Amino acid sequence: MEPGDAARLGPGRAAWALPPRLLLLPLLPLLLGRGLRAAASASSGAAAEDSSAMEELATEKEAEESHRQDSVSLLTFILLLTLTILTIWLFKHRRVRFLHETGLAMIYGLIVGVILRYGTPATSGHDKSLSCTQEDRAFSTLLVNISGKFFEYTLKGEISPGKINSVEQNDMLRKVTFDPEVFFNILLPPIIFHAGYSLKKRHFFRNLGSILAYAFLGTAVSCFIIGNLMYGVVKLMKLVGQLSDKFYYTDCLFFGAIISATDPVTVLAIFNELHADVDLYALLFGESVLNDAVAIVLSSSIVAYQPAGLNTHAFDAAAFFKSVGIFLGIFSGSFTMGAVTGVVTALVTKFTKLHCFPLLETALFFLMSWSTFLLAEACGFTGVVAVLFCGITQAHYTYNNLSVESRSRTKQLFEVLHFLAENFIFSYMGLALFTFQKHVFSPVFIIGAFVAIFLGRAAHIYPLSFFLNLGRRHKIGWNFQHMMMFSGLRGAMAFALAIRDTASYARQMMFTTTLLIVFFTVWVIGGGTTPMLSWLNIRVGVDPDQDPPPNNDSFQVLQGDGPDSARGNRTKQESAWLFRLWYSFDHNYLKPILTHSGPPLTTTLPAWCGLLARCLTSPQVYDNQEPLREEDSDFILTEGDLTLTYGDSTVTANGSSGSHTASTSLEGSRRTKSSSEEVLDRALGIGDQPVSSRGTRLVFPLEDNA
Repeated sequence: MEPGDAARLGPGRAAWALPPRLLLLPLLPLLLGRGLRAAASASSGAAAEDSSAMEELATEKEAEESHRQDSVSLLTFILLLTLTILTIWLFKHRRVRFLHETGLAMIYGLIVGVILRYGTPATSGHDKSLSCTQEDRAFSTLLVNISGKFFEYTLKGEISPGKINSVEQNDMLRKVTFDPEVFFNILLPPIIFHAGYSLKKRHFFRNLGSILAYAFLGTAVSCFIIGNLMYGVVKLMKLVGQLSDKFYYTDCLFFGAIISATDPVTVLAIFNELHADVDLYALLFGESVLNDAVAIVLSSSIVAYQPAGLNTHAFDAAAFFKSVGIFLGIFSGSFTMGAVTGVVTALVTKFTKLHCFPLLETALFFLMSWSTFLLAEACGFTGVVAVLFCGITQAHYTYNNLSVESRSRTKQLFEVLHFLAENFIFSYMGLALFTFQKHVFSPVFIIGAFVAIFLGRAAHIYPLSFFLNLGRRHKIGWNFQHMMMFSGLRGAMAFALAIRDTASYARQMMFTTTLLIVFFTVWVIGGGTTPMLSWLNIRVGVDPDQDPPPNNDSFQVLQGDGPDSARGNRTKQESAWLFRLWYSFDHNYLKPILTHSGPPLTTTLPAWCGLLARCLTSPQVYDNQEPLREEDSDFILTEGDLTLTYGDSTVTANGSSGSHTASTSLEGSRRTKSSSEEVLDRALGIGDQPVSSRGTRLVFPLEDNA
């Protein structure tokens, strides 16, 4: 390009006519600056990528280490259960009864707890306290911004200022400390369900009135007595300067509620092994099953006690009656939910052909039963009560609809789950004595608690037994009362209720005391069960189908001569009147609707319900020549079933008399029998038995069909 050509390009393009080297000179500083910044940016980006990669690698290593520790913690409990099972076999082989399997599990848990507490080094020392003085409350979830990265933290609980420097730095101990919800949602349901599903209805319903009195009235009396005594102990601790934080009256009542939950698993296991008296077994088992449910609802009602005004711990009549209403509402709602779930399962298994697929049938039964607990908790009720009555309903109705394989599978499945869950909890109790970081040991509170539970147990066993004996034909003897007093062990339910909330100073002291009480009762009282049975002269080696021995207080319907008559003698003195009324309704209506047994609904419902009766009645009912034998009928006696004749005078079971002959009395009773009474006669084996006369009494030769 020539120099004159630049003028023709115009002023805006003249610069482009200069040599290229001259054009780059003004841009050199700018290009150098950008290059330096680009190089610096590239180097910082590479450093950031390296730092991020190192952080990701460290995070992966921490996750892998956490997974390894989780596996080790679970393996620890599995090894504990394995060792417990092997030792149980050895004890059963050697016939050792001074220590129960739950006591063994606690001992092994203690040993492992000592090893983990003092034998493993601290593996985490990176905890640092951050001050958040601007906040006036704790958050359940916290997001922390660290150098532009957000991390999520969850609340584990409050730590007292005096223990801020002694927080456990051992990751392994943290791993073996389970969330309390694990006990309630995973371990408790199979234990409670198995108690209802394996309930021996014959002996339970024969003593139903006494069991309800001990479970409801007894637990309430025990709760208030223990609560008031412990409030006096707390006042004494405050007086002598051993109380370092707040401890209210409602806290004492809460402790009385959770510690009133008895769990005589050791005693009942020994009773079952020795075949102790069936009535004593039924009283203890029934009380422990129901009072667990009462204790958890009672504790929830005490927590819900909120008086109006500034003093939230003062007595308020309105708040008290509100708590009573909450107790009744939660218990009745939980009961209804459990029963309804059992009824739904019975209907599903009846009107479907799941019995053709035993695996599916067992799986559905398991899921429906377990979901009852979670459904009740989700709706604000108590899962323990719901799953207990679901188990009773499943055993009474659904069990009859299951195939033979499913019956065996469900029984064995829940028995194994119950065994493993219970021993797991007792193993964890022993381990928690050393791994739990919030223990508050107070000798005065602990000694006062032992005295209070002894007095609370005595205050409801002996007075209630006295009043119950006023209406019982077969009295609860003094030896039975002493054994029931002795058998007030505390176990899994008390522990689970205590560990569910350990945030405050009072709850931490309750948990530590509950743990020590469980240790003492399981080891000392459980180990002394066999000598106590011998000392109190309580029968062992008893046939479960054998009636109690006759005494002067019992009304004996028949007294035959010979061993067969004595063995077949059904006294019926303890059949609860409420259950007698319930049985007729259940046999005539509920059993035909929910199961394949019972009389056809076309014969029990009114004629205008014929279409509905035919739809609800199973075809198997028409095919069965004999309705299924009712186990509960062994202990039911209506007033018209049997009569005794002395000359021209007839005495019925209720003691009324009249001038009829034996043949007239029997014929009249046969003419007036309902269909349910005929079933009872067939179950008892007296439908067509000949009547023989010996002197001035009638003898009905009965056969034991149990």
